[in-house]
Amino acid sequence: MIRIALVDDHALFRHGLRLLLESHPDFEVVADAASGEEFLAEVESLRPDVVFMDYAMPGLSGAETTERALALWPELKVISLSMFGDNAYYSSMASSGARGFLLKDSEFDEVVEAVETLCAGGTYMSQSLMESLSQSIRSAQKSAPVTVEADVLSEREVEILVGICQGLSTQEIADRCFISKRTVDKHRANILEKSGCKNTASLVVYAIRQGLVEV
Repeated sequence: MIRIALVDDHALFRHGLRLLLESHPDFEVVADAASGEEFLAEVESLRPDVVFMDYAMPGLSGAETTERALALWPELKVISLSMFGDNAYYSSMASSGARGFLLKDSEFDEVVEAVETLCAGGTYMSQSLMESLSQSIRSAQKSAPVTVEADVLSEREVEILVGICQGLSTQEIADRCFISKRTVDKHRANILEKSGCKNTASLVVYAIRQGLVEV
């Protein structure tokens, strides 16, 4: 049974999400908090596996609550909830430890997939958010410099990673860098190994956390 907590200042939203989650045979909602402070007071005693964390709340923000909750219960998996179009919070939430990103109007199948992916050790980002984020990164990167994470990724690997985050195809990245598709694939494999990521969504989160792309 996967133990789930909900943190959102909108009671109606929490109630609706709770009903959906409890309809799943493998999910149990163990906490229902209206604020970050309320959740932090009970996280150690309840020890949930996953928490759905709203970003914009009175008092402690979702990012602050996430960071403090993980300090108290490091095994917690955090899924960040936001409204569509609000790209500014990604860096803050990812840096604080969130590994899942969902829209508040996501389909329930996607919610289930996010919970199961995080519990399996992965990172999850909804397809709609991926597309929106890629467009934002594509626009911002035209005027923002790219910095290299010392001793981890080479300059070429960072260049490839930025292209991936911008939603470019392997051929488009190859054309931009004047290299072959095979070389792009090789660099991508190296990036995945060095970063410990498993898929494109986790690479995007990694790039944001490391400050390699600007949103």
